[in-house]
Formats: sequence, C-alpha cells, structure tokens
Amino acid sequence: MVIDLSVQLMQATVQLEQPLGDGTRTVGTGFLISETLPDGKTQTILVTANHVFDKMPGITARIGYRTANADGSWSYAPKPLKIRDADGHPLWTHHPSRDVAALTISAPEAFAKAAIPEDYLADDDSFSKYQVGAGDEMMALGFPRGLAANPAGFPILRAGRVASFPIAPAKIFPTFLLDFAVFPGNSGGPVFMSGPARRASTDPTQPRQDVQFIAGLLTQQVELNSERLDIGIVTNAKYIRETLNLIKDPAAPVTVVASQSVITGAKAASAEEAATPQ
Repeated sequence: MVIDLSVQLMQATVQLEQPLGDGTRTVGTGFLISETLPDGKTQTILVTANHVFDKMPGITARIGYRTANADGSWSYAPKPLKIRDADGHPLWTHHPSRDVAALTISAPEAFAKAAIPEDYLADDDSFSKYQVGAGDEMMALGFPRGLAANPAGFPILRAGRVASFPIAPAKIFPTFLLDFAVFPGNSGGPVFMSGPARRASTDPTQPRQDVQFIAGLLTQQVELNSERLDIGIVTNAKYIRETLNLIKDPAAPVTVVASQSVITGAKAASAEEAATPQ
C-alpha cells in the first residue's frame, strides 16, 4: 500500500497526557502503527518514548483522539488510556536498552485505519539504500509544551537536518542528532522522511528515488551546562521494530546497546522534565 506518509502520520500521531493533580499535566507524543498478525488480522499499537509513560504515575492516561464531523470540521475527543494495572504495574512493553515503549490498544475505527503499516519503519538497510546522512532533512511531529496545531488536536509538523555522522548501522549508532528545537511534549513523536532523495543513485541510469519511511522517534534533547542546544536525539526505528517483536514474543532477540555519551561535555535530557499547565 502506497500512502502519503506526511498526511498519514499527521492523522496517526496523538497527544498523550496525564493530569498530576496540582493544576499541571505531563505531556508526550505517540503514534499508531498497524501490525499484521500471523493469522492475517491486524492490531493497532501505540508507540512512544518509554519515559513518557514512566513519568505518568497514575493508572490511566489520556490519548488525544480526533473526530471528523459531517461539516468538515474536527472535534478533539481525548479518551482514557489504561497504562498500568490495578497494582500499578506497567501494561506497556519497553525495549530493554533503548527509550522505546509500545502498547497494543483498541483505537476508534478511523484511527485504526490511519495507523502506519509496520513496513514503513526503517530497517537496517534503509539509511544505506537511500544514502541518508548528515545534512539530510527529516520531519518531526509532536506537541511542544502540549500545544497542538489547531483546536482539533492535530500535531505540529517541524523539520530539521541530520546533525551527526555516521548514523548507521543502528547496532553501533542507536541514536542520531537532529538540528531542531525540542520542548517538553515532543518526546515520543515520529521522525520521518517523505520526498525525493537528496542524493542521486550511484547508478546514473536510475532516477532519483522517492523516500518514505519512519527513521525513528524523538527521545531526548542535548544540554550543556543546563542550556538547551536546540538539538534533538532520535532513537533509530530498528529499536521500534524490536519492541513490537517483544509484544508478540517476550523472548524475541533484541540489540542491547550500552549507554553512550551524546556529545563530549554535554548530556542527554528528556523532553518531559517540566509539566505543562492544564
């Protein structure tokens, strides 16, 4: 199935929030992936950063669904989302070494249809196939400080350039840098490419390829001496794929990568450190 990834991801990306009881809320971003099961049926999976759920202490969060009205308008209709059982144990699956979480959900029909097929997640060969590297533009969707693009609750689309080299293979470089400002609420949002490849094929007889894939998800930002450097940290989509596999088989193999320094002298900080007003 061929889709317009930018438009489809706008529809598949949702705000995640949980009131903290003091007039503030913690906010993050998630997006929906459609996974085909061995019996041919599909299930809808919510993907976000693990720390987004981890910093929500309550049993129930809210997921920002949107409803299309007959007159062409949209209504923002957040619904409860159970993220822990009655004893407080997490219901989501998380990657053992990367900041990725996934939760199987029952989404409204319109959202289930908008979910992105799992095949659109980058794999180990995607970056090399399309010669993706430093300077290439990627787009990111999210809800900075809980802000939506409009009252309908659609995410805000922004763009930045890949700011690190090399970015593959994922087992050696599990994250890469993106040159754009990160705010609380952005964590968990999809980072993707959609459009013609910037670099032509090495074969002059081949036309320039169209690129459409989810490169990863935003998980952190770079700070130096408590100053935000307007650099986002993206976790490679390989680890999203592995997390989805863990839902089907908790014993599925995963790539365990030790924590690494982002930039010498700098630190990685989550984009959920400050709660936003309700």
